[in-house]
Amino acid sequence: MAASKPVEPQSGGGLPRWQLALLLGAPVALGLGAAYLWHRSRAKEKRAGERKTPEGSASPVQGQRSATQSEHEDMSPLDRAQAAKNKGNKYFKAGKYEQAIQCYTEAISMCPKEQKSDLSTFYQNRAAAYEQQAKWTEVVQDCSQAVEMNPRYVKALFRRAKALERLDNKKECLEDVTAVCILEAFQNQQSMLLADKVLKQLGKEKAKEKYKNREPLMPSPQFIKSYFSSFTDDIISQPLQKGEKKDEDKDKEGEAAEVTESSGYLKAKQYMEEENYDKIISECTKEIESKGRYTAEALLLRATFYLLIGNATAAQPDLDKVINMQDANVKLRANALIKRGSMYMQQQQPQLSTQDFNMAAEIDSRNADVYHHRGQLKILLDQVEEAVADFDECILLRPDSALAQAQKCFALYRQAYTGNNPSQVQIAMDGFEDVIRRFPKCAEGYALYAQALTDQQQFGKADEMYDKCIELEPDNATTYVHKGLLQLQWKQDLDMGLDLISKAIEIDNKCDFAYETMGTIEVQRGNLDKAIDMFNKAINLAKSEMEMAHLYSLCDAAYAQTEVARKYGLKPPTL
Repeated sequence: MAASKPVEPQSGGGLPRWQLALLLGAPVALGLGAAYLWHRSRAKEKRAGERKTPEGSASPVQGQRSATQSEHEDMSPLDRAQAAKNKGNKYFKAGKYEQAIQCYTEAISMCPKEQKSDLSTFYQNRAAAYEQQAKWTEVVQDCSQAVEMNPRYVKALFRRAKALERLDNKKECLEDVTAVCILEAFQNQQSMLLADKVLKQLGKEKAKEKYKNREPLMPSPQFIKSYFSSFTDDIISQPLQKGEKKDEDKDKEGEAAEVTESSGYLKAKQYMEEENYDKIISECTKEIESKGRYTAEALLLRATFYLLIGNATAAQPDLDKVINMQDANVKLRANALIKRGSMYMQQQQPQLSTQDFNMAAEIDSRNADVYHHRGQLKILLDQVEEAVADFDECILLRPDSALAQAQKCFALYRQAYTGNNPSQVQIAMDGFEDVIRRFPKCAEGYALYAQALTDQQQFGKADEMYDKCIELEPDNATTYVHKGLLQLQWKQDLDMGLDLISKAIEIDNKCDFAYETMGTIEVQRGNLDKAIDMFNKAINLAKSEMEMAHLYSLCDAAYAQTEVARKYGLKPPTL
């Protein structure tokens, strides 16, 4: 399951990335495996109960006279309005919402217009009663009146946000709940959960539409080479050999059937070696349509490039055909299962993904790639012990697999770190030292070790590891992003961090991770328009619908902040 950047387990704890990146208003830092951010050390989160009750005491207000008619007539208009509100509160607490609404309406009509604070309370109280009757439009109208008179009225903003959600007005709901989060300094769990829910819904809706109509985009050569390097038993990624053999002859030594130059598959392989990736799909199609001797290989290679350009719909039929070719080379079928399983995981179908990996292990039990990629799947599913077992099997089959060795250490480290087990953390760290000693040319080993060192706040050594990565792979943009984030956490050096991330974009202008991270930092700096531009660039480069949905969530959160700043002058703390 090759990826452009490390991925965290799905079931792990912690806050959603939109909160960490956008709404917490916290300094930027690199967390394990991706652009995760600090959230400030703060007191235990308030877990406020549902705001159902109206405001104000049900007892007489100060200065209120006796209940006789003559004295009531002598009360000031504000006193009479307060009395009507208090009566409404009694009805509200008794569950008599219609009578409560009548009383609040009287309070609104009697209250002097210049008494905006009191009027806003009366409107908010009536909205609370309408809420109990599920009259969402009326709730929005009354809360809007309250907010117009008191723009930072948290109770009215949050009540309106909930009503807008009920009316399926997610955009305005998000703006209101964003304002509430900022006003409450992100201490109220209810408002945070609503914001998270709405952002996910918006992200999924937008990504579904955008992904369906997106233009296919070939990733950078660096990404493609990195992807293929994660396979060792992949026939289609091996260098082209003169006199390529037929499938049925592959196990017969000395029998190499010559293939004519008109073979579309061989041309596609030649284009791969030349890094002329845009022509590969069309050449594979020629081989498939002519029913050439390399049809199985062409189907798998075409499917692979469909996956790389983000067209899973086109890739799946090709993968299905290869998997069902009983007479095809077992390595091809196993590789197709690995890629289909990875595709299912991207589509958030872990059960189907697991089935494909298990089938691959059944039909080709000596294929190290199966265990390597299944191990990555298990990490995503937070099944660390099973992941380690798969990495061990991969290492047993291929002792020289530096990548599997490094990822096993990473899995053990994650298990120890999240389990708060210092002795096991140290064992994992020692394991990383052993990996980089034995495999000094494995850039991934240094990169994963650097992430663990950052967690342990050993920033200087982490920086050294990233330098080793850059020395080994100077065109790996992702490493520059991680190193840039490290500078922010370690030295609070914003300029150096941004320079390194800009360098990543210069190296690979298709690095979505760099644009996403740059957008996150710009939010923290208060440059919301630039942040939105960065997120939109990342969205156009997203390699899966799930990734695109996440990026839309970040973008929508930033846009909501621009609207909240414009309407209410509210901004979270910036760098």
